[in-house]
Amino acid sequence: MAKCSVCGKSVQFGHSVSHSNTKTQKIWKPNIKRVRVLEGGRVSRKYVCTRCIRSGFVQKAV
Repeated sequence: MAKCSVCGKSVQFGHSVSHSNTKTQKIWKPNIKRVRVLEGGRVSRKYVCTRCIRSGFVQKAV
């Protein structure tokens, strides 16, 4: 699974708990996109979460 190259966000693990208190494995996946990023005057592709894109932590190349 991909990891955000800016903030390091990746999958989180836990349990789904039913009404009868039965626990099953649950995985929460972050919303990660592969975007063209402009850094240091060069364009590269990186995996970035949508929160970092919306917050302006990366500059998208057009």
